[in-house]
Amino acid sequence: MTTLTEAPKRRLRDRLSIPHTYAIILSIVILVGVLSYVIPSGEFERVDVDGRLMVVPGTFDTIAKTVMQPFDIFTAIPRGMQAAAQIVFYIFLVGGAFGVIRATGAIDAGINRLVQKIGTSERFIIPLVMIVFSVLGFTTGMAEECIIFVPIGIGIALSLGYDAIVGTAMVAIGAASGFVGGMMNPFTVGVAQGIAEVPLFSGIWFRTAVYIPILAFAIFYVMRYAARVKAKPETSILYGRVGGVGSTEYAVSEEIPPLTARRSIVLILLALGIAVNMFGVFNWGWFLDQLAANFFIVAMLSGIIGGLGINGSFTSLVEGMRAVVFGALVVGFARAILVVMQDGQTLDTIVNFIAEGISHWPPTMTVLGMFVFQAILNFFIPSGSGMAATTMPLMVPLSDLLGIDRQVAVLAFQYGDAITNSIIPTSGALMGYLAVARIPYELWVKFIWKLIAVWLVVAGLALVAGAIWGVPN
Repeated sequence: MTTLTEAPKRRLRDRLSIPHTYAIILSIVILVGVLSYVIPSGEFERVDVDGRLMVVPGTFDTIAKTVMQPFDIFTAIPRGMQAAAQIVFYIFLVGGAFGVIRATGAIDAGINRLVQKIGTSERFIIPLVMIVFSVLGFTTGMAEECIIFVPIGIGIALSLGYDAIVGTAMVAIGAASGFVGGMMNPFTVGVAQGIAEVPLFSGIWFRTAVYIPILAFAIFYVMRYAARVKAKPETSILYGRVGGVGSTEYAVSEEIPPLTARRSIVLILLALGIAVNMFGVFNWGWFLDQLAANFFIVAMLSGIIGGLGINGSFTSLVEGMRAVVFGALVVGFARAILVVMQDGQTLDTIVNFIAEGISHWPPTMTVLGMFVFQAILNFFIPSGSGMAATTMPLMVPLSDLLGIDRQVAVLAFQYGDAITNSIIPTSGALMGYLAVARIPYELWVKFIWKLIAVWLVVAGLALVAGAIWGVPN
């Protein structure tokens, strides 16, 4: 029963709730439409450089005023969907492909077998589990999909004398480390680089060089906390709560399927598919269409070999697509912002205004400003692909004007999006982990904030290095 004191609190929470991502983006669409009545229309000259249109500094000029009619602002939404169709359907197909592969149980079975092989070895369990999940993070962008493994991680951690935070961190922070690295993440780096018109998955060695200390410090951080908790259980953040050392409230899931020969073949197919995509990108000039087609082929073969059959494979394909609907469609929805700015011819005016305001800044300060902007915006738009579609159209011409490598602008987006996902309450994956682990959000923040601070420093230093020396393709 709701008490008299609870009702006002609930109404207050409702009033203070964060607006829906789509509501935020629609507000921006309407705002830039209204600004077309105020902001002068203008444009830069652009030249084709190696297949991409580059803004020519110093060529901005005002032109005849163009304003967006109210109805035109809303027609920009379907037009944005059309303009972003290649990226939208790429996300759908890749998400659907992973849906088929997951439906075979191959990934779950493979990870479960690996954990069983490791056993309860205190020396290897934490680093190896975190490395495995980090690989899934930077190759397939796994986040919410890892939630199923949290109870397993907790069961192992408790059996070793640790607490539920250690078990959750092995899975969640492991996957997050790979997501930050993002070397082959099709949903964030792939989408952002596609918008920025730089070669897909270029800069992979630079990203790898950043990923290694990101993962290494995460492993050190979790292992140090685990050792402290085992030595003195009262130092556990969950001491005296559910999930503290010795808790019996958790049960390891028995739903993980065994690793059969069929599922082993599916895992091999997935590894080959990723390898072929990387070879195609770097040697055959593959882009989003080819990557999606290859993943689709792998998915169909996996579904048949994995025992799903034709109908089961397509059912799982649709389920996989359904899982990425939010992120896929938000890309098209966000593209409406660019459509309105282009139709109202205010994009270049806004870019020129920002560029003039920060033109006296050194490039290092500019990229750090981009980084902070992306990190703050991630609180409101936690979808990585959606945020790429929202911000990259503005960051790309800005980086051209300021002489900053577009690759560095992509990095600023990537790190701003990925790092804060592990601490912001609007992250669906994070809240899913904590719900399954029954860890209060404020206690998770108490545990992880120092790691996030270190990650932000590492990413900031990487961005400064990229701004000074560039990011090799």
